[in-house]
Amino acid sequence: MNALTLPVVHPAFRLLKKNGRLLHLLAAALLLAHAVSHFLMADSHMVYPICLLLLAFDIFILALSKQNNIAEQPQINLFFRVLEFLLFLGIGTELLYRTQWINGTVHCAIGTGYIYLFYCEKTVIGEERVSIHHTGITIPALPESKFFSWSNIRTITADYSSISIHTSLQKSYHFHLQQNLQFDELDQIHEFCLHYLGHADSFHC
Repeated sequence: MNALTLPVVHPAFRLLKKNGRLLHLLAAALLLAHAVSHFLMADSHMVYPICLLLLAFDIFILALSKQNNIAEQPQINLFFRVLEFLLFLGIGTELLYRTQWINGTVHCAIGTGYIYLFYCEKTVIGEERVSIHHTGITIPALPESKFFSWSNIRTITADYSSISIHTSLQKSYHFHLQQNLQFDELDQIHEFCLHYLGHADSFHC
């Protein structure tokens, strides 16, 4: 039996893809607001807020681009996530240095949120699939995929359009497939169940 990889529809992954542009817009709006606040300060140096304005506009352009998509532009998207993290961390550090504890902590927390988002989106790029292999089953999850050895699998329920994995840890994972299974793929799942689970009633079609 060869390993089997099934492209699936993961609700959390789709939600993240859908909201990726909105999160870029939020970051750009916060940077723009911070830049404006510096312009209004009497003793503010102009270089810093001008740089913030330029970066905010760059992120706005990325967010409003028709091609903005995690799958279509993964490297550019991830680069801007790292940039957003560094900017908010830098702003937070600056505010803390100026003893603005609440604002500084909030900006550092936002920066932490964006680096977490980076790891999630990095996972989303290529992990929206269920992999069935001889050591166990890998399922998509955030911030990283989960692996279950066969000893932790109770049953697998599969049909042409969906698959469900039920574990001995009292957890179940159900996914719709991006494309219907072929008969030989269903038969391959059946063989895995017979070989590693010892029974065929874990297969339905």
